[in-house]
Amino acid sequence: MDTVEELNDTYYFNGLSNLTAYELLFWILIDETEKQLGVEDIMAVIALILGDNAIDVPGKPANATPGTSHASLFFRKHISYKFKSRVLPTLTRRSFSMRGLQIFWVNHLGAFIGRTIPVVGWVILASDVAAISYRTVQKYNVIARYEDKIW
Repeated sequence: MDTVEELNDTYYFNGLSNLTAYELLFWILIDETEKQLGVEDIMAVIALILGDNAIDVPGKPANATPGTSHASLFFRKHISYKFKSRVLPTLTRRSFSMRGLQIFWVNHLGAFIGRTIPVVGWVILASDVAAISYRTVQKYNVIARYEDKIW
């Protein structure tokens, strides 16, 4: 049972005793993270790795996003369908910041799929972070004394 130990104003959680409020929050975060991680997260990490544009492409124009990814090479080779005009939005990055992201329209279905793979990975990981954060705060607030609660 996860409780408040009234004797010395500390908390007990998951076999750990004499926890401060901050330590309690930390251990609940670890517990919720362990519960959340699973096959989807492995797929998200794989998507991020395969979608990373780390393969050098000689002869690319100077204003193009440098490099390409394993996913892009694979899907360009195996899905060669092209639309008549650029109707598929993709995200490319010029740098490792959010400001470095830009939307680039393509007509090649394989390129679209290859560039979408890492976006799916980021969405899965962002969803995990949101779920872990929400459940951590909820559980913490159930256990914590009024003065230690978050919000």
